[in-house]
Amino acid sequence: MHIVVCIKQVPDSAQIRVHPVTNTIMRQGVPTIINPYDLFALEEALRLRDTYGGEVTVLTMGPPMAEDALRKTLGYGADRAVLLTDRYFAGSDTLATSFALSQAIAKVGETFGTPDIVFTGKQTIDGDTAQVGPGIAKRLDLMQLTYVAKIPFVDLAAHEIKVERRCEGGTQMLKSRLPCLITMLEGTNEIRRGSLEDVLSAARSQVLKWSAADAGIDDLTRCGLRGSPTVVKRVFAPTARAEKAALIDTPERSLRDLADELIAAILARQPALEQELAFNGGE
Repeated sequence: MHIVVCIKQVPDSAQIRVHPVTNTIMRQGVPTIINPYDLFALEEALRLRDTYGGEVTVLTMGPPMAEDALRKTLGYGADRAVLLTDRYFAGSDTLATSFALSQAIAKVGETFGTPDIVFTGKQTIDGDTAQVGPGIAKRLDLMQLTYVAKIPFVDLAAHEIKVERRCEGGTQMLKSRLPCLITMLEGTNEIRRGSLEDVLSAARSQVLKWSAADAGIDDLTRCGLRGSPTVVKRVFAPTARAEKAALIDTPERSLRDLADELIAAILARQPALEQELAFNGGE
């Protein structure tokens, strides 16, 4: 089984700075880490490889310094790492990023074998959009299984996988065909510590560096700022509300009385809401 894991090197969220003119994240001088959600995806990929056999290829798109993040994944036990780096990728939004990564995954498939599963984290801590994983799945025509918490089994002979997916109000047990793309939730497994042998091997291993041409990307207008329709107009911290929260006394009062008072207070502040509820038949 061949598994591809997409990771991202992100700025430490505690030290993020935003460029005052371009409204993009300033990465110079800011410590970077592997996106925490991606580590759960990597651990699940390594667990499946250990159970069913095969190889794990880790892929990231970023500046040359992203090699550090890839080398860390080799220390965890990944079999190979590919860095997609080119000045044409600078300023990519989620649309351009998913395009470039999907092209690179196709190239990885041609070079090392078609992947059975592509893993990503559920989202990144810098963009927080959760769009890149589904975008890759759409471009590669893969079944997408998002917000996965557990993978009970994989049937390689039947090309099927069964997953437990978190959803609003509960969980879903889904069976899907392979190949597929999975976005993993946080806290779904315990991230391993790489063995001493893996760490020493990672220090000696070569991280493959691919340019846009190496990845087979011919249409550069779909990469970087030129391929990114998203424009960040302004970045700002929301202003604190001047109005203080209202307190309702609770001693020796029934839950029904408290609920009635709370609803009355809400409707007093939101008269339009009361009219809307009355129009829809509410009491």
